[in-house]
Amino acid sequence: MVQYSATRFDTTFAALADPTRRGVLERLGRADASITALADAFHMTLTGMKKHVGVLEQAGLVTTEKVGRVRTCRLGDLRLEDEAAWLEAHRQRWAARLDALDAVLADLKQSTGSRE
Repeated sequence: MVQYSATRFDTTFAALADPTRRGVLERLGRADASITALADAFHMTLTGMKKHVGVLEQAGLVTTEKVGRVRTCRLGDLRLEDEAAWLEAHRQRWAARLDALDAVLADLKQSTGSRE
């Protein structure tokens, strides 16, 4: 088993892995919202939404501010450029591999077709 310490990418991708958290980010992209409003919008308990917001906050994707009894959430400062660059590098690598596989299949098809 490979052991490694959690990186920022691990934290970010783990936060983004959950559909509810992605939905929260999408909602906060339109406007700031209280945790209560988010919980209502996603039909969850306040405790459940607090946990989701905590994960997003730990990843730097969301910030919260408490004013009185209301905790307001907004998008964090993390812009995801590094994560997007990492994904693009892997997308290009896979695209190259699939292009090479297409070429092999085309050669096989051509050589099989020429024997008939």
